[in-house]
Amino acid sequence: MDIQSTDVERIVQQVLKNILPDTEKMQKESKEEPVVKTYRPGEAVIAPPSLPVSKKASYGLFDSMEEAIEAAFEAQKVYAGQFQLKDRERLIQKIRETAKANVTILAKMVREETNIGRYEDKIQKHLLVIEKTPGIECLKTEALSGDDGLTVIEHAPFGLIGAITPVTNPTETIINNVISMIAGGNAVVFNVHPSAKACCAYCVQMINKAIEEAGGPSNLATMVKEPSLETVKVLCENDKIKLLVGTGGMPMVRALLRSGKKVIGAGAGNPPVIVDETADIKRAAQQIFLGASFDNNLLCLAEKEVFVIESAATDLIYNLINEGAYLLNNEQLDKIMNLVLTYEETPKGKEYHVNKKWVGQDAGRMLEAIGVAGKLECKLLICEVTHNHPFVLIEQLMPVLPIVKCRHLDEAIEYALIAEHGNRHTASMFSRNIDHLTRFARAVETTIFVKNAATLAGVGFEGEGHSTMTIAGPTGEGITNAVSFTRQRRCTLADGGFRII
Repeated sequence: MDIQSTDVERIVQQVLKNILPDTEKMQKESKEEPVVKTYRPGEAVIAPPSLPVSKKASYGLFDSMEEAIEAAFEAQKVYAGQFQLKDRERLIQKIRETAKANVTILAKMVREETNIGRYEDKIQKHLLVIEKTPGIECLKTEALSGDDGLTVIEHAPFGLIGAITPVTNPTETIINNVISMIAGGNAVVFNVHPSAKACCAYCVQMINKAIEEAGGPSNLATMVKEPSLETVKVLCENDKIKLLVGTGGMPMVRALLRSGKKVIGAGAGNPPVIVDETADIKRAAQQIFLGASFDNNLLCLAEKEVFVIESAATDLIYNLINEGAYLLNNEQLDKIMNLVLTYEETPKGKEYHVNKKWVGQDAGRMLEAIGVAGKLECKLLICEVTHNHPFVLIEQLMPVLPIVKCRHLDEAIEYALIAEHGNRHTASMFSRNIDHLTRFARAVETTIFVKNAATLAGVGFEGEGHSTMTIAGPTGEGITNAVSFTRQRRCTLADGGFRII
């Protein structure tokens, strides 16, 4: 079934959902000739660096999506035909080294261009995907040997992958996807978020230059300079694209699934946290503060709302304040709601939406905007609300953490399931009671379930396991790695062949 124009529209609307008010200005500025320079933390102005582009090499950056697809398609044929597993690992190692050397530049570029999140946390996010995205070590060959012969099962590349990336983790997603995808033997074409196109262009060129310096093929990862509705449509409909990967919300994932191609989709999340009466409350507060304030809560897996048993609530709030959180009173809560949310009247009442202007902005700036001075260093706002409050039910992507008091665990689980909306993305719990932890984990069915730590631990940040920026809950691949971007192939030697016993 061909992807329909309405489906493409849904994809684009999802991709563009967090475009900021100054996007038009940024697009105009991005057309200016970039300046090559070295950036250091603390510099006030950033001009996107540019890698040299010769007539023969664009380092993955193209004027049209058709050109980007064709170049990557040809690169993948060379890659699959002439490069072995050891070559893939060599290229990946060079990408890691180059990205790590550029990590402060990338973090600053993302922060300056998108105007969301926190510079210091973006450094940590980049280091996380650089260091903890696995390469070819995931690709384990399976052999079955018996009286009838030998069967070998291996992971083969799809070929050319089309990937849609978000504004929340733009260059982090590119680095993570490229390492995983080329480890699996693929090439990739990116349609990036327009509000992050300059930093993404630099990242793609940086990666391609690293690959070429390591002896790899040109244009193994490509992107179009000006991502748009039309470039998404071309990407989805082109027959050379064998797999589509979307990191974003559910409307985009559903639309991609209608393309008739294999799809790996990473949908939205609204992760709930439960804190019961047996928890180490001081640790719970420290870890919840870490996760909910990290990069101003832009990560889809970040803690979005807390359900705490009444007997532990006062202690939790006290410890969150000690960590640096600011507790809003009722008047301030109303002002913050009016600031960061919008609403429309419907037959069912008010329907709230996030004010895009405040997505990923500092908590201190929010306080300043409602007249609370001297708190610019504040990283997290907390508030006591009911279980059906808009802050509980909306995936905010802002450092505002609602806290709901619950009478008992059953009520906490009930409210948490309502807030999670069946996304099956991420949830966490702080408890010393194994039965309590098990009950919530079984009920919520999330791809990531973290016990007694920040949800960041679920992607390897101060936790075991590898990292990803593409958490494919809706399509089932989960915490994606190289294996996720391969297809299984089986080779059988029958009639007892190769058996020596």
